[in-house]
Amino acid sequence: MKKIINRVDSITEEMVGGFVKTNSDRVKRIPDTCAVVRTDKEFANSAHVGIVSGGGSGHEPLHLGFIGEGMLSAAVAGQVNTSPTPDQIYEAIKAADKGQGVLLIVKNYAGDVMNFEIAQELAYFDDYRVKTIVVDDDISVEDDGENQGRRGVAGTVLVEKICGAAAQNGMDLDSLAKLGQEVIDSTKTIGLALSAATVPAIGHPGFELKDDEMEYGVGIHNERGYATKKLVSSEKMATDLVDKIIAEFGSKSGEYAVLVNGLGATPLMEQYIFANDVLNKLSAKKVNITFAKVGNFVTSIDMHGISLTITKLSNNWKEYLNQGTKAIAW
Repeated sequence: MKKIINRVDSITEEMVGGFVKTNSDRVKRIPDTCAVVRTDKEFANSAHVGIVSGGGSGHEPLHLGFIGEGMLSAAVAGQVNTSPTPDQIYEAIKAADKGQGVLLIVKNYAGDVMNFEIAQELAYFDDYRVKTIVVDDDISVEDDGENQGRRGVAGTVLVEKICGAAAQNGMDLDSLAKLGQEVIDSTKTIGLALSAATVPAIGHPGFELKDDEMEYGVGIHNERGYATKKLVSSEKMATDLVDKIIAEFGSKSGEYAVLVNGLGATPLMEQYIFANDVLNKLSAKKVNITFAKVGNFVTSIDMHGISLTITKLSNNWKEYLNQGTKAIAW
C-alpha cells in the first residue's frame, strides 16, 4: 500500500487540519472536534436555516468541500468510512443555528442515521429546532424492508445544493425539509468500478477484479455490487446505467439533471468521455437534460470507477442548481 500519509490513526485529524488551514478565509474548525463551520460575513449576519451534513472520511470533497454560501453551513468528518460521533454533530448543529433552525442531511447508513438521530435528540433538550432528511438514492440496492435500504451516495450533493440555495433564499425549516425529501425521492444513482479502494487501516483493496472485469452497483464504502461483468466500452457502460435509471422513473417527461461523479482514481478525461456517452444516450431517448455536471464530488478513496446520478427536476429546482454558491468544491 502506497499512501501520502503519516499515521493511519491520524488521517482524519490531519486532513481536516489541512482543509481548514488552506481555506481559513472561509471556514474554521470547531474546537476539539473534526467539525467545520462557515466564517464568512454573509453567514455571520444571516438569519436563514442552517444546513449540516457529515459522514465518514474517504469521500472527499464530500462533505467539507460543500461548506459555503448557498450550500452547507457546517459539516462533520468521521474516521474513514465511519460515522462522526453524536457530540461532534451536536457541536456543528449549535454552530450552524442562526435562530431559524437546522436541517440535517444524512446519508442512509446505519451508523450515520443513528448518530445524527442522537445528536438531534441532544439538540432538542437544549431547545434547538432540528429536522432530518435521509438520502437513499442508490438504486443498485434493493429496498426490501429487511435491511437498511438504499444507500446515500452522489445524489447527496444535489440535495445539498438545492436545499442550500433554498435556505439562502429564506425558505423556512419545515418547507426546506419537505423540499429535501422531494429531491431525494426524485434522485437515482448507480456506481460502477474497475478496481476497489484501499482503506488505509486495511492496507489492501476491498475486493479483487480481474484485468478484464468490472463491478456494477458498487457502494462508496467498497461494497461490492449486483454484478461482476466483463469490461466494456464507456458507451456500453452508459447505456446500461441510463437504461436502469430511466426505468426507475417510469416516464421521460419533464426536465432532468445529470451528475457524472468520479470515485477517486478516475481521470477527468474518462469522466468526460462517459458523460458524452450518457448525454448522447439520453438525447436519443428524448430525455430533456437541462443541467449537467462532471467531476469528483463523492469519492471512495482511490477507487477507479464512476457513478451516474439523474434527478427529475420540479418547480424551480433548476434555478437552485444554477444559483451561485461559494462552496469550496462545487
